[in-house]
Amino acid sequence: MKLERLLSIIILLLNRRMVQAKELAEKFEVSIRTIYRDIDAINAAGIPVVTYQGTNGGIGIMEGYRLDRNMLTNDELATIVTALQSIYSSIGKEEHHILMEKINSVVSPADAGEFQHKTNRVLVDYSPWDGMERLQPKLKLLEAAIDCCMLATFTYSNAKGIISERKVEPHILILKGRQWYLKAYCTEKQDFRLFKLKRMKELDLDRESSFLRRELPTQESSEYKRRLNTSKVPEIVLRFRNESRHLAEEWFGVEELTAMSDGSWQVKKAYPEDEWLYSFILSMGHHVEVLEPLHLREVIANRAEQIVKLYRNNVIT
Repeated sequence: MKLERLLSIIILLLNRRMVQAKELAEKFEVSIRTIYRDIDAINAAGIPVVTYQGTNGGIGIMEGYRLDRNMLTNDELATIVTALQSIYSSIGKEEHHILMEKINSVVSPADAGEFQHKTNRVLVDYSPWDGMERLQPKLKLLEAAIDCCMLATFTYSNAKGIISERKVEPHILILKGRQWYLKAYCTEKQDFRLFKLKRMKELDLDRESSFLRRELPTQESSEYKRRLNTSKVPEIVLRFRNESRHLAEEWFGVEELTAMSDGSWQVKKAYPEDEWLYSFILSMGHHVEVLEPLHLREVIANRAEQIVKLYRNNVIT
């Protein structure tokens, strides 16, 4: 990720008089061109990084410059470490852990105890329960594609099960709701699209071609929001038994529940009707009953019957 790479480069340059661009590129597994873009960004932030030409040349911070430790308070440093810990839990890159250690090292011994307390108050952990082993190679490839502006190709299966071959210009990786997505410009659709990494197969990079980064749409909207705006969205009424109230609160939030006279709890929500909705309702099992609309009630009943037949008729021997 770019932020921690920039911070790592700054700290490394503060501790060493000069570093070669090739060494930085190898250390952070990016291209030399990306390193020079990072150096431009650091310069733009007000830290004077200069390039020395010649056999013994390299990249270094202007002689005499020192980063004022007081420009960042302990609270601000703790916020950075907390963010890095959360990123580390989701990605697990060793560079993140090293950077956290470097930041901890600049805190005075007298403040170390309080600093550790502040960095351990919050942890945002979006890592999936089944681990990151299968996603890590995809993330690494796509990070390289984004850094070096390389086209990516893959086979994609959308939410309806339709399989297609895609060639895209990768722009940004997004972690949302425990799922990783790629925001990319699709050369076939001639527009930005959101691709779920778990639905990608045969991911590869076209290392012989590159693209110019495009400006991301000013008003980002998910596929879900687009469907809300372009289709008629019915209101769905669900009923939960009293003993399932805690599950209803977990799924929808306390504020969404309405107490009924028979002791049950009712939830009214507007959702686009599609395969995701059917799967979502079925995932709640016997804890929920669809009251409205009636046709949705029939769809869920039919699918539940198919599940029962599958298990009743196919006896494992």
